Amino acid sequence: MNWILLLIAGLFEVVFAFCLGKAKETQGYETYYWYLGFFLSLLISMGLLIKVTQSLPIGTSYAVWTGIGAVGTVLIGILFFKEPIEFWRIFFLFTLVLSIIGLKFISH
Repeated sequence: MNWILLLIAGLFEVVFAFCLGKAKETQGYETYYWYLGFFLSLLISMGLLIKVTQSLPIGTSYAVWTGIGAVGTVLIGILFFKEPIEFWRIFFLFTLVLSIIGLKFISH
């Protein structure tokens, strides 16, 4: 169950990064809505991370959480913010995903 919560926490990290990107693109009151989404996603993500670190190792939890956030944020950047798709970028994303999977398998 804690690994599922950690996955959800990582996904909310992606959401708060997405909200930051959208806030940068908007003006007026709409910007405040994106910042509100950022803060709510941040609270949920951090709250879940705190919860899972009570039973999973902190080093593993944090590494997996940031890895999910990093991979998800790069994919969001490519899909929604027209960031470039380059071989090395995808290669290192793939190695990051393999590292996250490896941490899952060696953790108790």
